[in-house]
Amino acid sequence: MKTLGIGIVGSRYGAHMHHENYKKLPQGLIEIRGVCSRSLESAEAFAKEIGVSFATNNFDELLNRDDIDVIDVCTPPATHHEIAIRAAEAGKHIIMEKPLTGYFGEPGDQEPIGLHVARARMRAGARKNAEAVRDAVRKNGVRFCYAENWVYSPTIAKMRNLIAASKGSILELRAEENHSGSNSLYSRQWKNTGGGALLRMGAHSVGACLHIKQWEGEKRLGRPIRPVSVMADVADLIHTEASERAKKANAHNWISSNPVDVEDWANVTIRFDDGSRATVLVSDTGLGGLNTRVTAFMTDGVIKANMTSNDAIETYAVDPATFGDEYFTEKLETKAGWNRPSCDEDWFRGFAQEIEDFVYAIRDNRDPFSGIDLAVDCVNVIYSAYLSAEEGRVVTLD
Repeated sequence: MKTLGIGIVGSRYGAHMHHENYKKLPQGLIEIRGVCSRSLESAEAFAKEIGVSFATNNFDELLNRDDIDVIDVCTPPATHHEIAIRAAEAGKHIIMEKPLTGYFGEPGDQEPIGLHVARARMRAGARKNAEAVRDAVRKNGVRFCYAENWVYSPTIAKMRNLIAASKGSILELRAEENHSGSNSLYSRQWKNTGGGALLRMGAHSVGACLHIKQWEGEKRLGRPIRPVSVMADVADLIHTEASERAKKANAHNWISSNPVDVEDWANVTIRFDDGSRATVLVSDTGLGGLNTRVTAFMTDGVIKANMTSNDAIETYAVDPATFGDEYFTEKLETKAGWNRPSCDEDWFRGFAQEIEDFVYAIRDNRDPFSGIDLAVDCVNVIYSAYLSAEEGRVVTLD
């Protein structure tokens, strides 16, 4: 089999994380042959760091290279759908960081758009963008690999095995992600990210719930169990009376969330066509490091999947500097007190497994475990949730 040529679009956190997990693949399976970034300086710096000779700020130059088979999209969400469509039309397979797309504003929108544009309009625009990507992928016969790492996590894999071993049904899923806020300036404005915590973080939780119910249906019924409606509430908790009161008391020093026109908290209930429910809770205002978990409440058992905290290693320190620069886990505010450092965060959260599956799916000409349909479904559910929160009603999914 030939070596797959990879072209990475983006040069920051996502690109570095993907590169780290490409390095874990067997030698000769892939080769990163180009880097593209909006800034030529950033592209060249990243390319030099990872030992790639070709760097550009012109996406066409990357697409026109015959030795590049796959475009790996690690850019801000506002650019995703256009890059994906152009890559598909050029006959390139696609690996894309979540979310697939969203609504990022149109000519004539009053800014900031998160405060002024109706969610019904946003929902229509986001779904149009998502369907355009799916159409381009199918029309051009390329593979689309949706980087939803939660469905590849060993804990979710074990959850699937346990569900398969039982005879019961999932009555409720509860999925949660919270931390103390993104440090990215892009995350603060709707026009850059297409939403706040619900899209940026909730894509994981929603995606995991949709995946698990679809998988359960295929195992039990021979068909996927589909979402049929959503009900939601969203908020900007950092700009509330409660938050301001804490600032005056000098008791508000750790949370970095500071939205302009997006939410930093969301609670969504999803109803499925078998009558079961999923509850998704996400927050950019939670201290204690990154918390990611999914719980399945079944008719004959309960399964808790925790993708971050584990007790394989535990530490205690009075002085937070005791362990120096050694990495513990994402978003941890302090190394003082009791902590549980992750032994291999990328593996435990499914990043290594998703990259491996994507590469073999493209090489073997098969669908990846996480593909275009899950990506589109997530956009539909999340933007329907935004509409529900704005209008205060249950929103039916088409």
